Amino acid sequence: MYKTMDDYNFDNKTAIVRVDFNSTVDPTTKRLLDDERIRLHSVTIKELAAKGAKVVVLAHQGRLGDPDYTTLEQHAKRLSEILKSDVKYVNDLLGERAVNAIKSLKRGEILVLENVRSLSEETAKKTIEEQSKTGLVKTLAPLGDVFVIDAFAAAHRAHASVVGFTVVMPTVLGRIMEKEIKALEKIRSVENRPIVYILGGSKVKEGIEIAEYILSNDRADQILTGGLVAQLFLTAKGLDIGGVNKKTLSDKGLLELVPKAKTILDKYDGKVLLPVDFAVDSNGKRKEIQMINLPTELEICDIGEKTMELYKKSLQNAKAVVMHGPMGVYEKEDFIKGTKAVFEEVIKSKAFTVAGGGHTIAALSKLGLYKKVSYVSSGGGALLESLMGKKLPALEAIETYQK
Repeated sequence: MYKTMDDYNFDNKTAIVRVDFNSTVDPTTKRLLDDERIRLHSVTIKELAAKGAKVVVLAHQGRLGDPDYTTLEQHAKRLSEILKSDVKYVNDLLGERAVNAIKSLKRGEILVLENVRSLSEETAKKTIEEQSKTGLVKTLAPLGDVFVIDAFAAAHRAHASVVGFTVVMPTVLGRIMEKEIKALEKIRSVENRPIVYILGGSKVKEGIEIAEYILSNDRADQILTGGLVAQLFLTAKGLDIGGVNKKTLSDKGLLELVPKAKTILDKYDGKVLLPVDFAVDSNGKRKEIQMINLPTELEICDIGEKTMELYKKSLQNAKAVVMHGPMGVYEKEDFIKGTKAVFEEVIKSKAFTVAGGGHTIAALSKLGLYKKVSYVSSGGGALLESLMGKKLPALEAIETYQK
């Protein structure tokens, strides 16, 4: 349905490629602290250059005024080190320096332009059509031959650099974008059944929305819950989880989601698995309690042994698994046990696995399982919206204007 880099002859053509270089930056020194996303997108950029394209890279870092906002100079330098070839950089987007730098590009050369979020128009709320008439698109599109959208992590935002070029230029998917879409399609495939979703962590609102969508659209056979997501569902089931735990839900404004969670439990009886025992924080130490011990005045920080076994059994026959959120406070050694047991069982199951979300990825990395997951999504927000059945603006633009 979507054209990819295999469908275009890039030789001696100017390719404007939107990637997502947004990385962790030291708020004080503004020094780049990781290069994972730069490495990811280097695959697409390297292939474009190898195919003879004149590559113009657009990306963002932070938001104007935020602590992690910087120029893209060090990103360009890091990309050059990764590719082991010269990468040009110009501290400009719409001026003569940017225009001249693009015009002077030779076959196979790479140029990184300035942070697109240095333009206020980039993040302005506009329609896709309106974004195509912004200064960024009107200035750069006439200098290019093709637009390559590779920024899945920004695909859920209708920003000028994400959707505007698609209205006025031939558009193809970059390799990262292509892989993300294929992974999501595979998860949605009816052949990959049973499909098990792991919904944990602290993003409860998103967890409830995902659960409601995938169950109502027959996209999941079982949901395993952990973290605050599980605590909300337990509350919706009528269980008293204890004052300190209920207060956490209340302070985060999550108790208003209880009616929706109760509706899901009632409508899809047996499909949402909840913890049957728990690990609580007793003076900084792990202590396991049973359901009969609720309510507890101790903070629930993980699932217990019986729940681990229950969840592991559910995963044994899975053909596909979506991992979104840890089982508990994985940052603490005493409370990573549940996340470790469940995530290791996912890998052991040999199912096709997709993982997304910052805490999920961090937990996988901490457990040494990151590279054993079938596909780790680069886009937290975009993945969430896709799983909730929402249309990503970047794809909507392609479907509307690339016919």
